[in-house]
Amino acid sequence: MKACIEQRGPRSRLCSFNEREIHYGQENLVDSLLGKASFVDVFIKQTLGRMPDEAESRMLEAVLIVLMEHGLTPSAIATRMVYLSSPENLQSGVAAGLLAVGSQFVGTMEPAAGLLVEIAAAQEQAPQVARQIARQFREKRAAVPGFGHHLHRPDDPRAAALLALAADCGLAGAHCHALKLLSEQIDEAAGRHITINATGAVAAVLADMNVPASLMRGFAVLARTAGLISHIAEEQREPLGRYIWDLVDQQLSEPA
Repeated sequence: MKACIEQRGPRSRLCSFNEREIHYGQENLVDSLLGKASFVDVFIKQTLGRMPDEAESRMLEAVLIVLMEHGLTPSAIATRMVYLSSPENLQSGVAAGLLAVGSQFVGTMEPAAGLLVEIAAAQEQAPQVARQIARQFREKRAAVPGFGHHLHRPDDPRAAALLALAADCGLAGAHCHALKLLSEQIDEAAGRHITINATGAVAAVLADMNVPASLMRGFAVLARTAGLISHIAEEQREPLGRYIWDLVDQQLSEPA
C-alpha cells in the first residue's frame, strides 16, 4: 500500500476544487447539491459511494434521531463538565462526550452487527447459530450487545419503532430476521424476556442497508455530536455542570 501511494502520490476522491468550483466526488457542490440534496444523502454518498433511495433516507433519518439523545448519559455529563472547564471551546466539550461512544454506551451496534452478520450468513442454520450465541453469552454471564436496558422494559420503544419502520419501508431483510431469531434464543436461555435495545435495532437495519459493521459506530458519532451540541446550548441557558461537580464533591466530603 505504501509503495502504491508513493508511486501515484496521495489522493482522495472525496473532494476536489479549483478557483471556481468545488466537487464532492463527481458532484458539483453548488450546482448539484446545495438546496437539492439532504445532509443525510450527501453523507451516505461520501461514505458509502451511493445515493440512498427515498426509503433508505427515511430510515437513516430515523436512526440518527434515535441515536442523538438519551438524557444525562456519561457522554452528556462529560461534555457538560469539560465545557464548564473550557467554555471558550465548544468543540472540546463535544469531543470529550464523543470519547464515551464505545462498547458500553451508544456504540454497541458494532458488536451487535457482528453477531447478526454471523447469524444471517448461516442461512438455513441461522436458528442453530443464534441458539449457540445466546447460550455462549449466558454461560459467560455477559450481556449480549444490542440487548437489555436498565430502564426500558419489557421493550425499548425506540427499537420497536425502528424495526416497524424498516418493515414499512421494505428494508427489513436477513439481519432484521437474524435479530428476531437471536432475541427468541436469548429469551429462552434467560428464561425471561430481554428487550432488544435501540442499538440492536440500529445494527439490524443498517446491516440490511449494507452498511459495514466497522462504520456503524460512525452513525452514533454523527448523531450524538448533534445531541451534545444541544447539551451545551442548554448548559449555556441553564447550567448543570457546577451542580454535578458540587454534588460529587459533597458526597466525597461527607464522613463514611
